[in-house]
Amino acid sequence: MTRIRSVALLFLTAFTVARGSSAQTPARDPSARLREVLPSNVAQRVLARIADARAHQLPATALENRALKFAAKGVAPTDIERSVNEQADRMEMARAALASGRGSTPSGDEIEAGAEAMRKGVDGAAESLLAKSSPSSRSLAVPLFVIGSLTDRGLSSNEALQRVLARLKARASDSDLESMPGELPSQADAGQARAANNNGRNGGQGRPAGAGPPASAGPPAGVPANGGSKSNPGQGHRPPPHK
Repeated sequence: MTRIRSVALLFLTAFTVARGSSAQTPARDPSARLREVLPSNVAQRVLARIADARAHQLPATALENRALKFAAKGVAPTDIERSVNEQADRMEMARAALASGRGSTPSGDEIEAGAEAMRKGVDGAAESLLAKSSPSSRSLAVPLFVIGSLTDRGLSSNEALQRVLARLKARASDSDLESMPGELPSQADAGQARAANNNGRNGGQGRPAGAGPPASAGPPAGVPANGGSKSNPGQGHRPPPHK
């Protein structure tokens, strides 16, 4: 019996020491990581903006994660700085819109979701209406994220808002709301369906009857023409991050 107690005490002591050592090891400071991955001048400005957001009770951790995510993807430092500034501005606008509609200070998750919805084209008036029309005890984080996802599927912000409000009125759960974007085709699928429909109306040719021969193919939309200059395949171009 004495031996069993001694073994048990030994394991308990080892567990306590290991737990204490783990508790004393702090998580790595995101600020230090940003200083490592960004040029010093850019890091200083980005960290100052994040500190200002934190001082104004905005979800500053989301801004830190945003900067680190883009840095890991190889986004240009100046684009990262711009993205952080623009997202911080959207957070301020989202907080004001939600507070105006509900009459109380929104949570950090709600502010972050509202900023993301604004990035996707949802305006402050729509977010205020959502806050005003939803039960006061319900978090708006999931409804806001779903509205943004519905706009990704091709709905206007107003139509997305009305669909979510209808579900909220029917007391839909968050999991029910999260399934809404999957009920719609993606924008690519919708575009292909419209193209197929147009081809059918034009006799399967994709051009009105009597139209002249198709023009020579040019570069895709958004891609500038070469203009006769030689390209340099060795130089890549990194796309800017989402605003």
